[in-house]
Amino acid sequence: MTAITTIRIDHAELPDQFDRSRPDAVAAAIETALREDGIKAEASDVISHFKIELPTTQLAAASNVLAELHLI
Repeated sequence: MTAITTIRIDHAELPDQFDRSRPDAVAAAIETALREDGIKAEASDVISHFKIELPTTQLAAASNVLAELHLI
């Protein structure tokens, strides 16, 4: 069994490069960026925030990608 980590990012915290009016597209862009770096993540829009779920073993790598996107 793999441990799963959930990361939540508030809509209000999105940098200007993301279109807040299209949250599904933002979630897809986040998921694509993570997957391009080999991270098996799933990102979704959950009303007030984005939820990103990934294997805990990939948390450090995911943090690097999210930092490059200025999300954390």
